[in-house]
Amino acid sequence: MFEQISSLLYSLVEQTGLAQLWWGNVVMIIVGAVLVYLALARKYEPFLLLGIGFACIVANVPGSDLIKPGGLFYYAYKGVELVILPPLIFFGVGAMTDFAPMIANPSLMILGAAAHLGIFVAIIGAKALGFTLAEAGAIGIIGGADGPMAIFVTMKLAPHLLPQIAVAAYSYMALMPLIQPPIMRLLTTKEERQIMMQQTRPVSRLEKIVFPFVIAIIVNLLLPPVAPLITMLMLGNMLREVLLVERLANTAANDLMNVITITLTVAIGSTMVADQFLTVKTLEIIVLGLIAFMCGTASGVIGARIINWYTGGKVNPLVGSAGIASVPIAARVSHVVGLQENPYNFLIMHAMGPNLAGVFGTAISGGIMLALLGVK
Repeated sequence: MFEQISSLLYSLVEQTGLAQLWWGNVVMIIVGAVLVYLALARKYEPFLLLGIGFACIVANVPGSDLIKPGGLFYYAYKGVELVILPPLIFFGVGAMTDFAPMIANPSLMILGAAAHLGIFVAIIGAKALGFTLAEAGAIGIIGGADGPMAIFVTMKLAPHLLPQIAVAAYSYMALMPLIQPPIMRLLTTKEERQIMMQQTRPVSRLEKIVFPFVIAIIVNLLLPPVAPLITMLMLGNMLREVLLVERLANTAANDLMNVITITLTVAIGSTMVADQFLTVKTLEIIVLGLIAFMCGTASGVIGARIINWYTGGKVNPLVGSAGIASVPIAARVSHVVGLQENPYNFLIMHAMGPNLAGVFGTAISGGIMLALLGVK
């Protein structure tokens, strides 16, 4: 009787996911739980980390039908794999974004280039570790801190590395409030962090309307490999600025953006399966991504210090770290660190200029890499 019961229980366990559970699954479930904790307890970009962390946990529970062919997460990932979701993310971002800070203070656009040193550091590091040139280019783009751009470039150069690169890019974007401030404080003095910048000039409605058309034309002419992303960014921004199609602009900025964010985050999290993710190559990519973020932050701050010296103390070097392309996360970090030093110092609008310029900096870097490697 006891043997029959034991046999039945064993047979029952074999039909569940417990029979396939191994230590790698447990490790990745813990990783997913940590991401959820950071989103809930520390409030590090919950819009990104909650979906990624939850999907990571589910993907590592053996037997989950959601990640198998035909499952919902499987089809969500197809939107990433077919490069459908990244342009739609850019469309929503464009509808949410006011480019006036960048238009009003074009001199700070150089910080959108200065903060991208990390891309090239990561490329050199990846080549030194034995990655191919195409793989190194895909890994390097993590340093641009632009998730959709990282996905887009990776699918063109090294699609087999998409899970690792997408997770690294989005995770580090969400963890910017943890990564950037120590570097910003290390490379600046207290006096520099307290600098109050002058209010920028007002930008006319005509400038705001003309801007997306001009940028779309320039990008399609000079950077066709990344034109789908920037074109959708400008389309969304055009809908916002003409003030005639508010219903479309609101849909792009809110309802559509929310749906795409949910789909994208669960798609990324569902790729964090233990047997594919727990490899030496994954660890190398994650470390290179962190180095890229740190170097980009440092180079942006140093660039802003140089501009501050050149202008006679008119630029707060904290805005340099916002040259990384993660909008508006990086600008918000600059603003928060500035407030901690001076409660009357509101840097958000000044930091948005370099932050938005960083989007174009990443696009230029990605476009150059794709063009040099012969990818259209």
